[in-house]
Amino acid sequence: MNIKILTVGKLKEKYFKLGIAEYVKRFGAYAKVTIIEVADEKSPDHLTETEIDQVKKKTEGERLLSKISADQYVIALAIKGKQLTSEAFAKQIADLTTYGHSNIAFVIGGSHGLSDDVLNRADFQLSFSAFTFPHQLMRLILVEQIYRAFKINRGEPYHK
Repeated sequence: MNIKILTVGKLKEKYFKLGIAEYVKRFGAYAKVTIIEVADEKSPDHLTETEIDQVKKKTEGERLLSKISADQYVIALAIKGKQLTSEAFAKQIADLTTYGHSNIAFVIGGSHGLSDDVLNRADFQLSFSAFTFPHQLMRLILVEQIYRAFKINRGEPYHK
């Protein structure tokens, strides 16, 4: 299985990098994981809704979407997406591979979220919570949950 994690912005915090690297290393037996960072759009702190939409469209429309191939099953992380338990998420991953989707792309937006173009391209919208998380932290949470899904699907022990 090939898993691609597409995300906006560079990860700067060493503690996030170390945590993500640990899970990516553990994936060796389960899947090939690639993390692709696209540049975030520099913008002032206070933007109008129209300006936010323009930033999202430029960032995701031109950068994220260019990294998604036609054969990839796309899961967009979105607050309004469907919330799953870890077990249901594991089942979804297993079902995808069973039905020929061995190329999965997870997409994490920037601080303003994802553009409508990305959400429309997504095959599934996933929410980890009604809370808003920093997109840097979301990377770590996502790789941990994907790793957990593989452990669950193989019936291997993992901390609760």
